[in-house]
Amino acid sequence: MEIFYERDANPELLLNKQIAMIGYGSQGHAQAQNLRDSGFSVIVGLPPARKSAQQAAVDGFEVVPIGEAARRADLIQILAPDEHHRALFESEIRANLKPNAILMTSHGFSIHFRQIVPPPTIDVVMVAPKGPGHLVRRVYQEGGGVPSLIAVAQDASGKAQDYALAYAYGIGSTRAGVVKTTFREETETDLFGEQSVLCGGLTSLMKAGFETLVEAGYQPEMAYFECIHEMKLIVDLIYEGGLARMRYSISNTAEYGDLTRGPRLIGPEVKERMKQILKDVQDGSFAREWIAENEKGSPNFNRLREQEKQHLAESVGQELRSMMSWLKQGQKKTEPQAAPATPVR
Repeated sequence: MEIFYERDANPELLLNKQIAMIGYGSQGHAQAQNLRDSGFSVIVGLPPARKSAQQAAVDGFEVVPIGEAARRADLIQILAPDEHHRALFESEIRANLKPNAILMTSHGFSIHFRQIVPPPTIDVVMVAPKGPGHLVRRVYQEGGGVPSLIAVAQDASGKAQDYALAYAYGIGSTRAGVVKTTFREETETDLFGEQSVLCGGLTSLMKAGFETLVEAGYQPEMAYFECIHEMKLIVDLIYEGGLARMRYSISNTAEYGDLTRGPRLIGPEVKERMKQILKDVQDGSFAREWIAENEKGSPNFNRLREQEKQHLAESVGQELRSMMSWLKQGQKKTEPQAAPATPVR
């Protein structure tokens, strides 16, 4: 594994280049502000009527239409949702690319699955921070950095990796470490992790535990505390020091239950299903399904979203969280939105 730090980066490579941030959502606002604070020139490409465009202007950025941003930019970072990359690139960016432009994403989906097929004259790279945008910004302001992955899909200039490292320097990632990977590896491991463990596996496991206790006659509030609320406590311990730290911190009773009952629950049959999920990612089945879903207007996606909102765990959790004053600080009440119908945030 190759890891790069500040000494490996040459930020001067980008100091005289124009960077265009396409999108100003979670990652866009953080990366744009970090780059500006590092001395780089950044414009934001968005339809001017969008709320995020107005926020970018409030934050002091020049906001221009996407086509103009692409035309002016030496480096274009696309931070719109994956499912909109193809339409956005074909309608706004391709015709406006400089001959020697640098095209960048923070996730490999659209390049790896050929939703974007760039011209051979440009560099195509990825810089993917391993943390949400608010963390990328906060840690940078504190003098640190969130680690990133970098990858090169196309090296027309012979300097593609150097440009990626300079960008990673600009957002603060070289302070922590930048790991070299490939578009394929980042995309496939990311999708698999989201589906089988971090999101799909975790939420399904928590709901199954909650439902098992409720169906056995226990109070839903008790089921929520035991199977959902306390998940953060366990994950925080693992985050801080791995599985060993978590097991050191819990009771002997809990640790024995972990070691003896965990494998009974998540056994070989689950791993076989995980292998099928990975296969669907690797052969493009999931990508084709997700692209087709969006082309149809996301009917199944929106139906599943609404269905999940009605789960008993959601209403019970909302009631219990209202009792926890410490959770309200700095939070805004927002409802999940329908699947995005427009290409940039």
